[in-house]
Amino acid sequence: MSMTADYLELSDVRVTFDGFRAVDGVSMTVLQGDLRFLIGPNGAGKTTLVDAITGLAPATGSIRFGTTELIGRKVHKIARLGIGRTFQTASVFEELTVLQNLDIAAGSGRGPLTLLRARTSVPAVVEETLETVGLAAHVGRKAGELSHGQKQWLEIGMLLVQNSRVLLLDEPVAGMSGEEREQTGALLRRVGADRTVVVVEHDMDFMRTFADSVTVLHAGTVLSEGSVAQVQADQRVQEVYLGEAATTKALAAVAESPPSMDETPAAAEREEDR
Repeated sequence: MSMTADYLELSDVRVTFDGFRAVDGVSMTVLQGDLRFLIGPNGAGKTTLVDAITGLAPATGSIRFGTTELIGRKVHKIARLGIGRTFQTASVFEELTVLQNLDIAAGSGRGPLTLLRARTSVPAVVEETLETVGLAAHVGRKAGELSHGQKQWLEIGMLLVQNSRVLLLDEPVAGMSGEEREQTGALLRRVGADRTVVVVEHDMDFMRTFADSVTVLHAGTVLSEGSVAQVQADQRVQEVYLGEAATTKALAAVAESPPSMDETPAAAEREEDR
């Protein structure tokens, strides 16, 4: 591991809510340039783990960014260290333009009134970010007029102008069109080349196409970790995902098919519980 490169290192991280361990002894290391996908069934602890990294959930163990310990630090101080995150619903100022959103995120020193005025030049960092996220042609558009995918790209851009070195992205392609998904994957590869990026994702096709490495969580613990091929070949992962898929399929079939004449309500309930 190069000591000059950024990396995120978690050791025995635990998060407990009212006696329930949502994250139970997670350890993992994500290196700069390694586009890491964090996957797992609903309730596996993925979002809670991201909350722990960003200070939103109290945790024990160790979470280090390089040589800096994050556990115990306040949310805004963790953000200032260069740890940025997005949520499934983009948090942008919809009544402001793309440029104004990036200006605010960059902390360019312009006051509320000057932000609303037309500007004669664009700061280099903002201009570079506009090109990186593919929004250079939309600089004057209100954020509220952008497509769902473009709003996600703008939010990623807002992290880039803040010089975030770790990006934690929560289901970035949820609700996107096929074309937007491809463009988002290409964007993640661009920004992930010299940053530490963790993508929480449910879209397995997207994961298989773009992930460099994968960590699978189940019941708050690391079930499997490695390349896409290694994780897909892991029998434990197959059992977790096939089990969940089979249950979902069975429940859907029960919901769609009327019960037979000899099927009692109790029998129907037993079928749903399988």
